Amino acid sequence: MLVAIVNLTRPQLSPKLTTDDMPMKTYTFKVVVEPDEGGWHAYCPAFRTYGAVTQGASQEEALKNIHEVVQMIVEELREEGIALPKTPSEEVSVFEDTRVAVNV
Repeated sequence: MLVAIVNLTRPQLSPKLTTDDMPMKTYTFKVVVEPDEGGWHAYCPAFRTYGAVTQGASQEEALKNIHEVVQMIVEELREEGIALPKTPSEEVSVFEDTRVAVNV
């Protein structure tokens, strides 16, 4: 099992606030990448209902693809004004600061 890191977001802002006034949050979404017939299958449990499922010819490609899918879903949710998780869970970690992740 692998983890995709998506560094996000600024809360929804009122017209009087700018993004510089709000702290960055870091979200870490659990993803599952597993072998499948002829390749690799990947999904994000937190966003599976939004279609966060993909595949790749290699494990690395599947991880890259699911990272892109999660990023797109998060951007769409933000555009539609749908809140992202505010508290950590088994599938999502939320940090009140900016972080850098390194997968090894």
